[in-house]
Amino acid sequence: MKSHIEIQRIEKSKIDSVDFNNLPFGSVFSDHMLECDFKNGAWQTPVIKPYSPITLDPSAKIFHYGQSIFEGMKAYKDAAGKTMLFRPLDNCIRLNKSAERLVIPQIPEAIFMDGLKALLEVDNDWIPTNEGSSLYIRPFMFATGNGFHASPADAYKFVICTAPSGAYFAGKVKVLIEEKYARAANGGVGFAKAGGNYAGQFYPTQLAIEKGYNQVVWTDDNSHQFIEEAGAMNIFVRINDTLITSPTSDRILDGITRKSILQIAEDAGIKTEVRKISVGEVVEAAKNGDLKEMFGAGTAAVISPIAGFGYQEKDYDLPELENPFAAQLKKKITDIQTNKVEDPYGWRVFL
Repeated sequence: MKSHIEIQRIEKSKIDSVDFNNLPFGSVFSDHMLECDFKNGAWQTPVIKPYSPITLDPSAKIFHYGQSIFEGMKAYKDAAGKTMLFRPLDNCIRLNKSAERLVIPQIPEAIFMDGLKALLEVDNDWIPTNEGSSLYIRPFMFATGNGFHASPADAYKFVICTAPSGAYFAGKVKVLIEEKYARAANGGVGFAKAGGNYAGQFYPTQLAIEKGYNQVVWTDDNSHQFIEEAGAMNIFVRINDTLITSPTSDRILDGITRKSILQIAEDAGIKTEVRKISVGEVVEAAKNGDLKEMFGAGTAAVISPIAGFGYQEKDYDLPELENPFAAQLKKKITDIQTNKVEDPYGWRVFL
């Protein structure tokens, strides 16, 4: 059943002020946004309205207890001007898994999908067509109910904002394998896209930046002997011709790009393994020349190659390969996302 959506259109678009040939990532915003409130035990009518500030009471529980979750998605246009999304239902499902963990009401699939499609129809001209660009989509939910009592709120807001964006990263990155701080712990919220997960990453990342690195590779909270994620991304390691990634858990996000890469790699004949990866194994492989590639995988960057890593005051460079798995897989996944090749998996969803 399709949701009823109220649409309030902006009087004058600001699209003419945007240079679509020189887009930053995630800091130029489209004309409209979608809002839907949860109150009195039910989700209300979604509203598409001009992009504008949100006003909250100082006692809103988002400010005090951090009930906040989000997703990251992209919309694309192909050469014929058709608009498409990539695996959007996976985002809806994962948002609701995050919601359950933080005791936030789950968003009905109809509100999520119908609202998203309606918003993209209203702001369709904002979807870039330049190579490497896309419309980044940020659905999020947070507590708006008031009170200083440490308990779940009684009111929430679901919002979708969009931002025409260029590439997330330029070039390769140098990472530091973390030995002290942890991103997540067993039984915690590491698998959820909770805002606090990312706030907690900022300090260790800043320390790494001060040492000359771009990002942190997170290790397990107990022993710090197993690599788990790279910054805000899942991580892949190529040892000889085998592509390895850590299994999902309480601590590791079930990345949609991660799942897609595993499927595409297997179908391309690349040997994959989903298992724990020890820091010692990575260091030893780097020393003996078996470590061929490391890269992060996520919605924003798709695939971000790692040029080298630091561990225990020593740096290790990765080789420059002629046709790395990272480049092969990125091309395959982005070609599917942008309708340049057949989609054997049914991942594309057209508006």
